[in-house]
Amino acid sequence: MTRVAAIDCGTNSIRLLVADCDPATGELVDLDRRMTIVRLGQGVDRTGRLAPEALERTFAACREYAAAIKEHGAERVRFVATSASRDAENRDDFVRGVMEILGVEPEVISGDQEAEFSFTGATKELTGHDHLPKPYLVVDIGGGSTEFVVGDDHVRAARSVDVGCVRMTERHLVREGAVSDPPTAEQIAAMRADIEAALDLAERTVPLREARTLVGLAGSVTTVSAIAQELPEYDSARIHHSRVSLDRVREITEWLLRSTHAERAAVPSMHPGRVDVIGAGSLVLLAIMERIGAEEVVVSEHDILDGIAWSVA
Repeated sequence: MTRVAAIDCGTNSIRLLVADCDPATGELVDLDRRMTIVRLGQGVDRTGRLAPEALERTFAACREYAAAIKEHGAERVRFVATSASRDAENRDDFVRGVMEILGVEPEVISGDQEAEFSFTGATKELTGHDHLPKPYLVVDIGGGSTEFVVGDDHVRAARSVDVGCVRMTERHLVREGAVSDPPTAEQIAAMRADIEAALDLAERTVPLREARTLVGLAGSVTTVSAIAQELPEYDSARIHHSRVSLDRVREITEWLLRSTHAERAAVPSMHPGRVDVIGAGSLVLLAIMERIGAEEVVVSEHDILDGIAWSVA
């Protein structure tokens, strides 16, 4: 076993995984897996820059993670940064701050690399499940972008497009500095049109409709699963490899988009940082399922973070 630490810094959240990995057997044992909502991508779509307060929230989480990595004695650390820091003019401030805290340079990876890691993390343990036929379509709905990867044992095609729960919320659902509560039919239609255009773009290079199993990753998808199961609290073990039907995803999405902030916040499995962006995230998932004719989505808690860990091991 090799003890490694993987950090995935996205547009909405930053996550840590410290794990023991055995590449020979494909076994990965979690020692510490945690997530912090930092909204690094706050305003990036509008300003092109990382906000000072967003950077400080991210650095505060990095300090906590540095302590955890030291406590567990991880031999190797890899820090991967995705959409928001890839797009920002002042990303050097971000890189410098992370290096000072963690002693490792954040790798601002391309969307294609992001997709590769997501596919590995999500599918490594699915191989051999006869009831989950290949090829897989792995969909990672992030804050700023969504990754589409089709593959069997290896990636066949991948594409990253700029639709995510935070980006869609900020672009379409914010009026006068606040998220519409609930959004209007016109706002929802504009958001849906943006998502459909992104799916058109993805389909130019990724054969989405050839997939026989849809695997959904990241917080929007896992939260939809938690709501579908009516969990009394967020329960990773019950969410991992759960299945949610198209009809249930549609029902949940319609409710989220007509609900108020208070109603969404009252859902016991809802992370406070997702209350305002979950409607957009679930609409992205619904649009994908309808586009490819998927009857269900297999939900995975193992994603880009696990793929990063495997790359280190």
